[in-house]
Amino acid sequence: MTLTRTEPTAAEPPLVLWLAGALLGLLAVRLLALHYNATELFFDEAQYWSWSREPAFGYYSKPPLVAWIIRTATEVCGASEFCIRLPSPVLHTLTAVAIFRIGRRLYDATTGLWSAMVFATLPGVSVSAGIISTDVPLLLCWAVALIGLIGLLETRAWTPAIVLGVALGLGLNAKYAMAYFGVCLGLYLLATPAHRGLLRDLRLWAALAIALLLIAPNLAWNAQHSFATFAHTADNAKWGGSLVHPMKAAEFFLAQFGVFGPVLFAALLAIALRAYRQGVPSADRLLLAFSLPIVAIVTAQALISRAHANWAALAYVAATVLVTATLVRDLARRWLEASLALHVAVLALIGVATAQAGRLSLPLVGDPLARQLGWRALALETRRVADGSAAERKVATIITDDRSVTAELLYYLPAGSPSVLAWRGAARPQDHYELTRPFRAGSPEPVLLVALRPDATPITSRFTKVEPLGTRKLPAGAGPQRTVNYFLLSGFRAP
Repeated sequence: MTLTRTEPTAAEPPLVLWLAGALLGLLAVRLLALHYNATELFFDEAQYWSWSREPAFGYYSKPPLVAWIIRTATEVCGASEFCIRLPSPVLHTLTAVAIFRIGRRLYDATTGLWSAMVFATLPGVSVSAGIISTDVPLLLCWAVALIGLIGLLETRAWTPAIVLGVALGLGLNAKYAMAYFGVCLGLYLLATPAHRGLLRDLRLWAALAIALLLIAPNLAWNAQHSFATFAHTADNAKWGGSLVHPMKAAEFFLAQFGVFGPVLFAALLAIALRAYRQGVPSADRLLLAFSLPIVAIVTAQALISRAHANWAALAYVAATVLVTATLVRDLARRWLEASLALHVAVLALIGVATAQAGRLSLPLVGDPLARQLGWRALALETRRVADGSAAERKVATIITDDRSVTAELLYYLPAGSPSVLAWRGAARPQDHYELTRPFRAGSPEPVLLVALRPDATPITSRFTKVEPLGTRKLPAGAGPQRTVNYFLLSGFRAP
């Protein structure tokens, strides 16, 4: 049994050229939008940048690939927000090319072209293309891994095994969610007896060996650091307390209409229902197995605890091709065209909104970009406060009460500022800064505490001398100002 596909036709070269022009044009638009993007680094982005300054095989909350990518980009381009985010639109464009390849292999070039353009304009992709995150390289690795798997199922060549193994290994180094690939493959083989012989194929096990070899350095790093990333991943699931949250599950599920688009997500649900009632062709079954289980698993996670809207992003690589192929095959292309037009409008709206960041305030919502604004102002004010101390009490160290502030200060503080250390209030580190740069007995004093929380006594009570330096109200977009409290501390008392 082989997956359904067609032979190349004379129409393919023009289609490929048209797709190349469209994707390059879209990339140019995104680079222009990135140039005019007025948002500052979100604290996760600032954190990844700080990781990139200290190359390693692992970090507290994520594997290392995103930090390596940022380091490469900044070495070539510089350390501006534009340069840090530059890999995102480029990698998303490459993912669209990989999706074309999937659609072409399983169906035909027309389906591949539509699939690539649909993916490139997804609302979630348009948001993601303006920031740097672990999902960006993860999606590319997932798409390439699917190409490798299809090659294993359709040929006897060894090249697909290498492609699959490298993609799996790099994907795991991007985010552990790449492990969903094994779950999806297991479900596909369970539903497709004709392909279970793959489990006896030496090429599959060679691919897994390559993946293990590539993730081994990260596993070794974790072993040296009390498996910090695994512990964080478990903490992030938040399975303690009540295990039934129907409203959170509903919120996550409804958010997928925004991430994937209302037309496409509704079509995916309809395809899944039809597959349950009538069955589907082999190619559709493969794509369904690599999309629907992820949505189901993360919805269950949301029901048990919580889930962010992007946690099911991997599902939409295969789902894009599946929905596109179905709409083309069922002669429902008008829905595809309507969806594409809607998503292009959303893309334009996102570009305008980020260019006007700090000037927008929506009813009931306020400034939707407030979390990405005001950090440069906070860093400059922190430097002014530190420089304003008298010579005999010159600030030697800055500490913060929040990971986000630590990350933002590390990026936005001017050169020559005091070193920034993290306050560690628990026995086990709660973030990468507490793991690698904690304030401890013997750290230089006096200390400037930058606190966003109204009650700073858990920190100030550990010092013999506490001098409040006042509260500042700093701008954070068009919404409410950010309240920051400053304290000058000395005489640290270790527990």
